[in-house]
Amino acid sequence: NMLEALLANEKNLLSKIEQGEVDNKEATSVDIDEDFNQEIVSIFLDESEDLIETLEVDVQQWLNNRSDISYLKTLMRPLHTIKGGARMAGLEQVGDISHEFETLLLSVSNGDNNTNAKFFKQVSQFVSQLTDSVSAVRGKLVADVAVDKTLPSNDTVKSEEKRSDEMIRVPSLMLEKLVNLAGETSISRSLIEEQVNDFSQSTDEIDSTIQRLKEQLRRLEIEMEAQIEFRKEQVESEGNEEFDPLEMDRYSQVQQLSKSLVESASDLKDLKSTLVEKTRDIETSLVQQARINTQLQEGLMQTRTVPLARHIVPRLRRIVRQVSGELDKPITFKVSNAGGELDRSMLERMVTPLEHVLRNAIDHGIESSEERLKLAKPEQGVISLNIRREGGDVVLELSDDGRGLDVKAIRKKALSRGLIDKDSELSDEEVMRFIFAAGFSTAKSLTQLSGRGVGMDVVQSEIADLGGSVELHSKHNQGTMFTFRVPFTVSMNRALLVSAGGEQLAVPIDSIEGIVRVSPFELEQYYGEDATEFFYAGQQYDFSYLGHLINGSSYHSNPEMVTALPVLLVRGGDKFYALQVDRLIASREIVVKSLGAQFANLEGIAGATVLGDGSVVMIADLAALVRSENSVATHSNVVSLEKTRDHLVAMVVDDSVTVRKVTSRLLERRGMDVVTAKDGLDAMLQLEDVKPDFILLDIEMPRMDGFEVVTRIRNDADLANIPIIMITSRTGDKHRERALNLGANAFLGKPYQEEILFEAINNVLPAAEFEEQFGT
Repeated sequence: NMLEALLANEKNLLSKIEQGEVDNKEATSVDIDEDFNQEIVSIFLDESEDLIETLEVDVQQWLNNRSDISYLKTLMRPLHTIKGGARMAGLEQVGDISHEFETLLLSVSNGDNNTNAKFFKQVSQFVSQLTDSVSAVRGKLVADVAVDKTLPSNDTVKSEEKRSDEMIRVPSLMLEKLVNLAGETSISRSLIEEQVNDFSQSTDEIDSTIQRLKEQLRRLEIEMEAQIEFRKEQVESEGNEEFDPLEMDRYSQVQQLSKSLVESASDLKDLKSTLVEKTRDIETSLVQQARINTQLQEGLMQTRTVPLARHIVPRLRRIVRQVSGELDKPITFKVSNAGGELDRSMLERMVTPLEHVLRNAIDHGIESSEERLKLAKPEQGVISLNIRREGGDVVLELSDDGRGLDVKAIRKKALSRGLIDKDSELSDEEVMRFIFAAGFSTAKSLTQLSGRGVGMDVVQSEIADLGGSVELHSKHNQGTMFTFRVPFTVSMNRALLVSAGGEQLAVPIDSIEGIVRVSPFELEQYYGEDATEFFYAGQQYDFSYLGHLINGSSYHSNPEMVTALPVLLVRGGDKFYALQVDRLIASREIVVKSLGAQFANLEGIAGATVLGDGSVVMIADLAALVRSENSVATHSNVVSLEKTRDHLVAMVVDDSVTVRKVTSRLLERRGMDVVTAKDGLDAMLQLEDVKPDFILLDIEMPRMDGFEVVTRIRNDADLANIPIIMITSRTGDKHRERALNLGANAFLGKPYQEEILFEAINNVLPAAEFEEQFGT
């Protein structure tokens, strides 16, 4: 039977290992598929680096203490994780070496082998093979993205290549902490800068005080001379001509004190000049420190940003190639301005929404070749991705030249679900927004690919969690465009502090196109029902008062005011806005602080900053403020689209980072929410807060294995009915039987095919839930 064949295969492999007949895997001959997924391989390499380092340390400790059999179990765990991750990444050779290494260790655990000198030699050989194979994979990955450089000499080339290949791994939390510390130094520098400015003002006051003292001393001398003359005349009138008033001690002492005071005043002036020079030196040092701090901040930010062209565009091209091939639709994918960068964590969260919309565009947006020819369109469809910076945002426009959204079908579906009233008069743009409602779909049949609108609530919520927004434009038989706006992660920025409506705001300078000053008399004509349009340099701007957008306050003119008031010129997409403020306070270098999840959905607020005096000021996104104000009236007739979050929630429990990330991505593409746990204990803790619709569970994990997790779940009344699918590289019958006996609903081996996984999910879930998820 199958079990006997498996045992025979293991014994044959063990025999070859003992006889030294297993081929030595040369690092330079690692075979990698040319179409391998660089991102998944990179994830595996990051994970395996720590695991191999742990493996080498444990092996060395075992070699020093060969009688300690407990190292068998210690070595098995990282080997098992490496094997599963390697096979998930398509690195069969690395997986095979790990499997053979496992077999050798199991032979000792089962009593079929002894821990003699030959055994430890084989262990060392396997560690070397594994290390060399992973290094070869890393070299292959680096070679694929390396750019050839021409340098003067071979020695210089080797030296530069060696230095360029040197890399270190730093935890993302550490980078985040360093960025925050760099920001705190900027705040401290701003505080010192303000204190130096106060000191400079004090030295100016010292100068005026010295001048006043000198004037008083001059007047004292004049008064003293007058007194001496008066006394002299008085003595002469009394007939005491022999008496000289200058010989009196009191007058000579007063004169000496007066001269000393004049000298002291001169010394004070010299000290003041010295203080001014020192203050200028401090200001120069602060400017230099600001420059260094900016370079430090930019360097730290560069470690967190990745180029879009290398990390997101190839994945989208691959999706276009795969899905268009499955549907037999010839499609051209055009990308414009992909040279920018984005924060890695933000980019990873952007991938799922973009992939979902892209699949929808191919499946339901682009027509078949026959339909396109009937509509006099080119046989080959076109999907375009345009990326650009707009103020403090990164804007991604994903468009197609397909059939566009079916507004009538969307309106009909919205009526049937009670989202709008029959008498509601909504524009086509307002109706199309309903595709972002939870569970909303106009799909007529169930397909493997999501229909346009399916899971779009997930897309919108994901973008909203990033602090961004989604805009939708569609025309019948002309195509659809999705515009994603996400904030560009900037921790330090130059901002203009403004005052409006009694509030103080920081406005990023890169979001301001210009500033003009308008007299109070002219401002009157831009307010009220008969307001005239505001033009500047031939461009028309939507005029409004910033205080009204912030807190609803109105602009009040003052007849006595003659000073022109500032107006900020801002661009948002293809629209232009002119926002009047009460006054401009100053230009400051600010540190952007997140407001946290509680305020993530506040429209028009990009974050907050702490000024040098300790006060907290909101950072305004002016274009978003105006869009938010305009959208209030637009959606006044629409029934609330409060999300019920009725899509499936999956939990992935695996100690391999590679497996967790790859599996999560597969599930998220189908519109599911995914919760991940690194081992059984972590899973049980998370199950106290969230109840998933199903669980994908590994067997061999630290702290608590999969069998114990199944046992605990089945003995918990609240969790007992959750379907569990065991996914493990332990595909033997005894593991399968034990898992099913404990209460697992299905059992899959690693690596698995995507279709097999979703077939298993379909089998364990109630039919209604599965059709609701994949048919909506």
